[in-house]
Amino acid sequence: MNEIDLIKEFQHIEDNFNRAVVTNDIAEIKKCITSDWVLVDSQGGIIPQERFFEVLKQGLLSHSTMKKRVLRVKIYDNIALVTGRGQNTGTWQGEPMEADEWITDVYKKDGDEWLCVLTHLTPVKK
Repeated sequence: MNEIDLIKEFQHIEDNFNRAVVTNDIAEIKKCITSDWVLVDSQGGIIPQERFFEVLKQGLLSHSTMKKRVLRVKIYDNIALVTGRGQNTGTWQGEPMEADEWITDVYKKDGDEWLCVLTHLTPVKK
């Protein structure tokens, strides 16, 4: 598969992941990730999915918009590194929030589908 087709394929996968996160529905998000998925960000460090889901359940975090433009995809056997730029809005602890970030998602092929293993966020320098 050429680079343009890879980017299109993973843009679709990322769009589905983003839609799941915006639902704030843990069951929907779990369809896109592995059971050991983690989030890595500059403020919280390595955040296990259990902690991420607990924050969602408590209503401390919710997303209202989320988009990512896939810029780079590299595949190594059954692992894909997907890097792009994303923006999201929502609330954190009842206060409005918005983010503009460089995002790298690590995917693992499971049968015929790609599931996210790790999401790494880096704020875009203003």
